[in-house]
Amino acid sequence: MTKNICCIGAGYVGGPTMAVIALKCPHINVTVVDANPEKIKAWNGPLDKLPVYEPGLSDVVKEVRGRNLFFSDDIAGNIEKSEMIFMAVNTPTKMEGEGAGMAADLCYVEACAKDIAKYSKSDKIVIEKSTLPVRTAEKIKEILEENSNGIHFEILSNPEFLAEGTAIEDLFKSDRVLIGGDETESGQKAVQKLVNIYANWIPNEKILTTNVWSSELAKLASNAMLAQRISSINSLSAVCEKTGANIDELSKAIGMDHRIGSKFLKSSVGFGGSCFQKDILNLVYLCKYYELYEVAEYWHQVIKINDYQKNRFAEKIINHFGGDLTGIRIGILGWAFKANTNDSRESPAIYVTEKLYKSGAIIEIYDPMVTKASINNDIQEKWDISEFQKLNIKIIPNLKEMKNSDAYAVLTDWKEFTNLDLDNSKIIFDGRNINMNINKVSIGK
Repeated sequence: MTKNICCIGAGYVGGPTMAVIALKCPHINVTVVDANPEKIKAWNGPLDKLPVYEPGLSDVVKEVRGRNLFFSDDIAGNIEKSEMIFMAVNTPTKMEGEGAGMAADLCYVEACAKDIAKYSKSDKIVIEKSTLPVRTAEKIKEILEENSNGIHFEILSNPEFLAEGTAIEDLFKSDRVLIGGDETESGQKAVQKLVNIYANWIPNEKILTTNVWSSELAKLASNAMLAQRISSINSLSAVCEKTGANIDELSKAIGMDHRIGSKFLKSSVGFGGSCFQKDILNLVYLCKYYELYEVAEYWHQVIKINDYQKNRFAEKIINHFGGDLTGIRIGILGWAFKANTNDSRESPAIYVTEKLYKSGAIIEIYDPMVTKASINNDIQEKWDISEFQKLNIKIIPNLKEMKNSDAYAVLTDWKEFTNLDLDNSKIIFDGRNINMNINKVSIGK
């Protein structure tokens, strides 16, 4: 029976996932480690200031932290004592070298594997929890075998299918848990050990076991299919504007077809987050690698439509003011890529706001959960502007102070933006639903 689990990576995947495992498996000690001591300090700090915001997460952490859930920067010691190690480190898109702009950057995964090999003194089950390209397990196994001294490692793939904003609910009642392992006797024993952990709360019929490669590809394919639906309905929102059709009515009619269903058919300013764009680009790169160029272009079009939608939204606002926003105050309502998360990675708000700002607008930004430091970091990294150039950008601490803008752009579907208590003479461009009217003007008109 597994007694000690170590998770390397205290981010959006590692923190919530290990908290729920600790809650559901009180007989297992679960330790989350990270090379960033500030992140570990935050996980051990006040419950209302955890580094990851998810509804219900603080309640889970409160119950298990210090009992059988621990956060530590002692990577070596916790690797050594654990029988099972989850790898939940970041896998961003490569910025340079072969595959730049599409392929996943595995530098953190490789560093993680080297640490596991270096500090392991007994056999380990190593679990890929990060979203990884197909056949990454081969590379991990190669690194482990090259850097260890006779230790046996079994590599499993256990991709996460969490939706930010509902992660705790998703972990409690997963649609499926996918576990991929080698079809060897030792590989299947390792798979069964991980099955036994999830079986503490997940019904057996929802635990799917496959080979490693199927499991790795399933995550990319799932995100690609979901993102495709968003881009499909967003492409049709442009047709609705030209023809007078209503995107809400169209989405409802399409979604009532039981073969299609209603989920992911809400028009918006575009998808964001850490997964969809990164995973689709990864899939595109994989297709090109195997010379499946038509397939690569098919999936790349999903990204292109998403970029088109963000640009179209910004252009609508710019054109409304005659093509020049110089001196116009625009209030940005929402910075997170979706409601109920403090994650702003690849948020449409970053790109829409940049276009408005560079068209001359004076920008005020408000989001109920994304910190001022995170917003500033996004602007600095994505816009590549100096502190001096930020003079016309202000981050507002609460919605009540956003009364002086000439127009507002709603970019995140927070509940507090549902019935906006703003001056009715103001113009509101609603990015949550391209054809929806609020007050005088919305993006669809």
